[in-house]
Amino acid sequence: MLRLFRFLQPYSIQVACVLTLVLLQSLSELYLPTLMSRLVDVGIVNGDIPYIMRTGGLMLLVAGCCACCAISSVYFAARTASAFGKTLRSKIFSHVENFSLQEFDRFGAPSLITRTTNDVTQVQMLTLVMLRTFVSAPVMCVGGVFMAVSMDSTLSLVLVVAVPLLAVLIFIIGGKALPLFKAMQGKIDRINLILRENLSGVRVIRAFNRTGYERDRFNEANLDLTATAVRVHRMMATLMPVLMLVMNLTAVAIIWFGGIRIDAGHMQVGALMAFLQYAMQIMFSLLMA
Repeated sequence: MLRLFRFLQPYSIQVACVLTLVLLQSLSELYLPTLMSRLVDVGIVNGDIPYIMRTGGLMLLVAGCCACCAISSVYFAARTASAFGKTLRSKIFSHVENFSLQEFDRFGAPSLITRTTNDVTQVQMLTLVMLRTFVSAPVMCVGGVFMAVSMDSTLSLVLVVAVPLLAVLIFIIGGKALPLFKAMQGKIDRINLILRENLSGVRVIRAFNRTGYERDRFNEANLDLTATAVRVHRMMATLMPVLMLVMNLTAVAIIWFGGIRIDAGHMQVGALMAFLQYAMQIMFSLLMA
């Protein structure tokens, strides 16, 4: 996969723009909870209306900049990924045209069709996601940890339990699903092979009355792919509810222990609200990664 990224060199300016915009978006999202904390602890608690108006206006400005960066980064990332996919398909087609007959026999036409269409589309989507998460995920995770600790280092012990647990769950479910995704690629090749044979040999199939046999062969391959797809998507579907359960339990723990610290005078309400948002940002960054 890394060797394919050399084809991104003609679009290096667009990639740099996307990474810069994503970085600005991430920094804006990290700054908003701090502003909210100040608005509550300084403005609302003291009844300082001018301070509330100034801080609220600054929050609106930061949120607007964040939205603009998000929209622009998605636009440039989509254009870059689409152009990368176009270049990749062109390179594969040109390379396949130079194959010898022995190489054609080794790969097979169905596999080459799958690689040129479905596989390139998968790589294109991966590129789109990576351009969005390559900067965002580590910045949100590291920045969220730093800001959460700066808010209350004692309450950060909740994250010491929650974050590794979340990472282990993602690793276990992802590790089981990855081999199934690889198996699906081979089964897509099998369907392409059967379909191509039926289309190119339709006269021979009808002449020897093999239509029923070919239909059963296609249905068998189709059901095999369907069963694998259903299995892997069921597995991935369980990921989100499990992660949301862990995240909500973490939020309950933060509010519980944060309330105790507020009652003891070691923490303010605004700081607790900001800490909770930073905890959610850390966990969502793990999910993104």
